Formats: sequence, structure tokens, C-alpha cells
Amino acid sequence: MTRFLPRTLLTPAVLAIAAISIVPLLITLYYAFVEFSLLTPGEHPFHGVTNFQFFFTDGAFLPALKNTFVLMFSVMLVTVLGGAALGLLINEAFPGRAIVRVLLISPFLVMPAVNALMWKNMLLNPIHGLFAQVSLFLGQAPVDWLSEYPMLSIIMMVSWQWLPFACLIFMTALQSMDREQLEAAGMDGANYLQQLRYLYIPHLGRAMSVVLMIEMIFLLSIFAEIFTTTGGGPGFDTTTITFMIYQQALQSYDIGAASAGALFAVLLANIAAFFLMRVIGRNLSK
Repeated sequence: MTRFLPRTLLTPAVLAIAAISIVPLLITLYYAFVEFSLLTPGEHPFHGVTNFQFFFTDGAFLPALKNTFVLMFSVMLVTVLGGAALGLLINEAFPGRAIVRVLLISPFLVMPAVNALMWKNMLLNPIHGLFAQVSLFLGQAPVDWLSEYPMLSIIMMVSWQWLPFACLIFMTALQSMDREQLEAAGMDGANYLQQLRYLYIPHLGRAMSVVLMIEMIFLLSIFAEIFTTTGGGPGFDTTTITFMIYQQALQSYDIGAASAGALFAVLLANIAAFFLMRVIGRNLSK
């Protein structure tokens, strides 16, 4: 009897995980293979792979796939390089360092929709936004960022919010560096650039892998910034796979096609996570 006790105690947790994740996934899988439109309620006849064909042949699919990767890799590049630079900058002691650290981390606590509204109305607005006022001060014409550079605008919004996360991870990693090793390198004549190349960057390798894995999973589902600012436009310039799924489900009312797109997004996220886990595994084994 005692042999089955641990499994019995784990049963509620397993059932909770199944109810939260597996059941919705199975329902989505079912909807992906049936004809289900909110405009024609009733029975849902088997539709085969038609929903997948409809989703993949949509004119927005290839631009959305490209935009998803451009947004994801651009934000990861900015946050990893910027986070490492900020982490190294505030790693050294200086007056007010604790306050600076709190201020650097605070953007990560802002909700995505609030972040988007702040950038849209306070920074990027071509009339009274901060960037427009700076352009006027320099004698230049203001730029309508969301119309002329929509994807760059989204990248700036998302990078600003995720930069503190990367900075926090790198700050934590830098705290565990061997100070005696750094002092020995300085005594041997190694300048800061040499220490950066041979000591700091190798030490931050694991932290970079963790930042990339977590950010990739979340950046594949970016939605609020796009919905609040550009609405996927102009044209398909800021439409991503996530936003395309929203359009199919809540604008075209085609739950079947949206479910097919959702399964594709899940597959895409799992493939990305698989390769990242392999990279992290190799780093952790060193």
C-alpha cells in the first residue's frame, strides 16, 4: 500500500496539469480538423487539413512568419548586448548604485499594453511626442514612427521592456565571478578588454543561454504592443503569427483556421525551445 502512496499523492497535481494544458491542446487539435465558424453555429463536420491549407496559403502568412522572426531575433540581440553592457556598467560600486538598479529593473514591471500606450502617445507621437520635440529642437522634421518605421517601433517597445530582465540575469551572474581571478589577471597586465574577452564573456555564457531561451518563448507570443499601436499594419508590416491567429479567430470568426495556426505556433515554439535547450545543455556541461 505504501508503494502506491507517492503516486496517489501526485494524482491531484497531474490532473491539474492535464486540465490546464493538455485538455485545451486537445480541444484546439479537434477544432483544427473540423469546420467551425462563429458565423455559422451548429454541427462541426470533419474538414481534414483544409484549415491548415487555408492558414498557410493566406497572403499574410509568409510576412507574418518573417515578422515573427525579425521581431524575436532583433529584441534578443538588443537585450543580450544591452543587458550585458548595463550589467557590466553597474557591476562596479558607485554612489547610488542601489537606486540605479531599481530604476533599471522597473520597466519590466510595466504591463505590455501600458508600455505600448506610453510609447505610442508619449514618445512616438509625431506631434507632441518626445522624439518629435527632440527633432524640432534639432531643426529636423518630426517622424511618424508608427507609420514610417512600424516594425522598428515595435522592436523598441519590446526591447525597452525586456532589457531589464536581461540586465537582472547578467547582474546576478556577475556577482558570482571569482574576484581573485580578476585581480590576478590585472596583476598579470591584462587590460579591461582582455578581461572582458577571456573572463567576463565566458562567465556570462550560461546566463546568456537562459536569457535567450526565456525570451524566445515569450517573444513568440508578442501581441499587446502590436494590437495597441499598429494593429498589424500598415499592410502586413507588423503582423506576426500570434496576431494572425487573433485575426482569424476574432475578426474573421474562423475558429478552425485559428486553431490550425495555434498548433503551428505551438510547434514553432517547441522547435525553438528544443534547439535552445540543446545549446543550454552544452553550456551547462562545460
